[in-house]
Amino acid sequence: MSFPYKHVLMIGATSGIGKGIADHLATSGVKVTAVGRRKDRLDAFVSEHGSDIATAAPFDIGDLNKIPSFTAEVMKKSPDIDCLFLNAGVQGHYDVSSPETIDLEKFNNEMTINYTSLVALTFAFLPFLKEKSVSGPASVIFTGTHLAIIPASVLPAYSASKAALNTFTLCLREQLTASNSAVKVIEIYPPPVQTELHDYRGSDGRKMGMPLKAFTEEAHAGLVSGSDQIIIGGPEPRSMYLEIVENRRKMMEGLAAMIRSMDAADKK
Repeated sequence: MSFPYKHVLMIGATSGIGKGIADHLATSGVKVTAVGRRKDRLDAFVSEHGSDIATAAPFDIGDLNKIPSFTAEVMKKSPDIDCLFLNAGVQGHYDVSSPETIDLEKFNNEMTINYTSLVALTFAFLPFLKEKSVSGPASVIFTGTHLAIIPASVLPAYSASKAALNTFTLCLREQLTASNSAVKVIEIYPPPVQTELHDYRGSDGRKMGMPLKAFTEEAHAGLVSGSDQIIIGGPEPRSMYLEIVENRRKMMEGLAAMIRSMDAADKK
């Protein structure tokens, strides 16, 4: 099997996991439109891979009011985009037992970047992807985290925002499936990966976790396999963790079916 999408819009492509996967896809011949705030890095990405494969779209996803116009501009320039890859994320360490130490603006910005902005982007691009899925494969791919399931107490904003994103992903997938939409919803669960995300830990931050190249290769293999839930690593005992993830999804889908049945009965 090969990667099924021809043109990926990579949100958060200037660093970390997003850049790693964008590089991997572009190297394998998949067209990538790279999105991020740092234009110099976007230009370097295009220069490295060539303008026939790589394009750049500078944008700050935290500017929620501009997402609709950004979406319209991107789809006008690249109507062949068939995959929205939502990867952006920020992470901060907070002691919520000491409210006086919390920078609430920074805390809320973390929630916005990791969750609200990605939901807004999904809503903006989904109509295009639904139309695209009529004639070929189309998908929304979310980069989540194991901390969405097992939160880290010292990372409350990150854990909470990713938990919200995981719940949104489950709901989006279930509702698209129930409406017979062919848009595929995929979630990747990474372990800690050696990226800029951990820079707040100081000079050793980027030594924390799985090497980026190894993660990128495993994530790509999962995407090629066709799975809609790609779990890499995870808390121990892993069997218990996987059981929690699977049972949670099954119970959520069961609840959705029950509610849908009740709604149908009410309409009779």
